[in-house]
Amino acid sequence: MTDTPNPFEALLRQAQEMAKAFPAVDAFSPKVFEAMMGTMPSEMMEMMFGNAINKDGLDARTRLLLTLAGLTMQGAQNEVVLRQTVRHALAAGATEQHIKETIAQMSVFAGIPAMTRALELAQQVFDDNEGDA
Repeated sequence: MTDTPNPFEALLRQAQEMAKAFPAVDAFSPKVFEAMMGTMPSEMMEMMFGNAINKDGLDARTRLLLTLAGLTMQGAQNEVVLRQTVRHALAAGATEQHIKETIAQMSVFAGIPAMTRALELAQQVFDDNEGDA
């Protein structure tokens, strides 16, 4: 057995020391960063994700509801992406009822815990929107 240092451990230690050197790391807040991301205008969503190119294709609202269903199926693990998708779906014309039904439908496939977590995250967006009104 040798006492040769593991290069991965050395790299990890170096990265940790570098992170400590940045004063802003302590103040970083994912919630603040999420709030800065904003929401894409519905016209841009329709152009990029909707049926602007394929006239008979899915519109942006439907695509975003399908994305929300997929995120729920994954267990609603990525909170930021799920909340952002809910915001974009609302901007694309989905109602709170559309969003709740989309998430609820996934309980059959993803299970009650995934549905419950996704509904909690969606409710956070709905609550934030009430504060803006």
